[in-house]
Amino acid sequence: MAEESDSGLSVTPNVSIPRSELEYRASRAGGAGGQHVNTSSTRIELLWNVRTSRAVTDEQRERIAAKLAARITADGDVRVVASERRSQQQNRKAAEERLATLLRGALAVRRKRKATRPGKAAIERRLDEKKRNSDRKRQRRGGAED
Repeated sequence: MAEESDSGLSVTPNVSIPRSELEYRASRAGGAGGQHVNTSSTRIELLWNVRTSRAVTDEQRERIAAKLAARITADGDVRVVASERRSQQQNRKAAEERLATLLRGALAVRRKRKATRPGKAAIERRLDEKKRNSDRKRQRRGGAED
């Protein structure tokens, strides 16, 4: 969960995006809300530029660019939109949370898979199953038997 602080948006324990790097745009949202929705700009679009950010290292920047390539604009902005709530402030928090979750996923380093070999019992079970299948098919064939 992203923590809100004066210094910035906390993504991971070592990555915090300064609020000065976040750009908010408000516009009218569609959907439920009656006349209220037609008069107020509650939809929030949150932009954060990966290329110019000082919040991440070059290695983290490359990882984010690779994993979020489909979400990054030509200018290098990661764009997140929130319009579920009726209040601009709530949508702002929702957009920040989405950005933090997105970046957390992109920054996560997956462990390398360690190659393992099947155990003796697993090999025996597989061979037994193959033998049973073979016998079953042999019985189905019919015809002259020895």
